[in-house]
Amino acid sequence: MGAICYDALLLLAVLFFATAIALPFNSGQAFAADQFFYPVYLLTISFIFYGWFWTHGGQTLGLRAWKIKAETLEGQTMTWQHAAVRFAGGLLSWVCLGLGFVWCLFSKDRQCWHDSFSKTRLIWQQEKH
Repeated sequence: MGAICYDALLLLAVLFFATAIALPFNSGQAFAADQFFYPVYLLTISFIFYGWFWTHGGQTLGLRAWKIKAETLEGQTMTWQHAAVRFAGGLLSWVCLGLGFVWCLFSKDRQCWHDSFSKTRLIWQQEKH
């Protein structure tokens, strides 16, 4: 959960920047609730944020701080397909009030929904001496 909170703060900063870039295309006005493009835009930016980290070394900055790495079940770096399924599974977990994350407490493999759906896992990295 520490890594999730850390990454959420970083993502929030990225989304603020993405909003600043998009504002001129909306005449500098705040985005209204009935505008379909804006939430899709932010969701896409969020996917690119997580997907890039997962496909380039398997660690977001939050995962790196907590010495955790995301990888496929075979120990390989994720593909964009793995990242897409993992991201969608994570969204589903949040929509279900976090149940997909709590699921790891009851899973025999200690996997959350997004791990199971994407055939990925989190591993603790060993200290290198």
